[in-house]
Amino acid sequence: MNHLTFTVFLLFAAVTAIAGDDSYSDPLIRQVVQEQETDSIPLSNVDHHFNLFKTKFKRTYATQEEHDYRMKVFKANLRRAERHQLLDPTAKHGVTKFSDLTPAEFKQNYLGLKKGSLKLPADANTAPVLPTNGLPEDFDWRDKGAVTPVKNQGSCGSCWSFSTTGALEGSHFLQTGELVSLSEQQLVDCDHECDPAEYNSCDSGCNGGLMNNAFEYILKAGGLQKEEDYPYTGKDGTCHFDKSKIAASVSNFSVVSTDEDQIAANLVKYGPLAIGINAAWMQTYIGQVSCPYICSKQNMDHGVLLVGYGSAGYAPLRFKDKPYWIIKNSWGADWGEDGYYKLCSGYNACGMDTMVSAVVATNA
Repeated sequence: MNHLTFTVFLLFAAVTAIAGDDSYSDPLIRQVVQEQETDSIPLSNVDHHFNLFKTKFKRTYATQEEHDYRMKVFKANLRRAERHQLLDPTAKHGVTKFSDLTPAEFKQNYLGLKKGSLKLPADANTAPVLPTNGLPEDFDWRDKGAVTPVKNQGSCGSCWSFSTTGALEGSHFLQTGELVSLSEQQLVDCDHECDPAEYNSCDSGCNGGLMNNAFEYILKAGGLQKEEDYPYTGKDGTCHFDKSKIAASVSNFSVVSTDEDQIAANLVKYGPLAIGINAAWMQTYIGQVSCPYICSKQNMDHGVLLVGYGSAGYAPLRFKDKPYWIIKNSWGADWGEDGYYKLCSGYNACGMDTMVSAVVATNA
């Protein structure tokens, strides 16, 4: 297959795949495609794959009807994984622990970034322009001890709180030399910060929130407790914040430019960054560098933590190795690459440069 033929084939595949996949909701994409059946995609040994899935992820279902329904959903997700592999060939897609969930269930339970205003909270700053010459070719805060182990938000739309704590954990480490796991549950229970003029931007526990709002809350509240003192439950609860047990506090926070060189410079200077992304490709992601041909740059729906970048990630022989961002997720270490997501850099892939924040911890 020559290069032109292969390109035409991929474009045709992109249109047909997106048309049949309800995880793609961007109106600019929808207006150029027609809905069509995708049941013609051949799949073999679905029962076998489903049994392996149930064993690996310890799935049980209360009734036969529920079992049969989940197997149907699983089969549909195998089709989605095949389409995602075609449209994101530098990554590896397949069966994940979310393979028995519909895209709507996945979005409701495991995402949670609010679609509120990007207006800056009262105490937010605009990050100054930093020099970008002399940045290291590869950089990873995990190697420097600034990143806590991967956490698991469970079926609670609290991703925003994990993105927030991760950034503050990293900055606190830079300021004090101490890596402390901070409490997401305090944010879930106590933080209801928002723009008074826009109710939809309010932080709402398992119903979503925004990282900048959370930084504003921490600044006003005085800080966050340790995870061990205010443990995570994965559900909304009553606030029982104890100010005498504050473990880390915020000095200031800022919104970083959408220029990816500036994002890299801020990452190196200030520690891990809180970012928002579009998670349309993540339900089927297994590993390697994700660089999808089509991904909305406006509809960010998931809060994650940017911890580093690499100069060249693995790619099949017909694709050039791509530089990538290293992203810490909050779905446990049994998802992705030990809980991490690699996303190609230089393209604002999936809107990753649209909502980026740096935080500076108080030097305790």
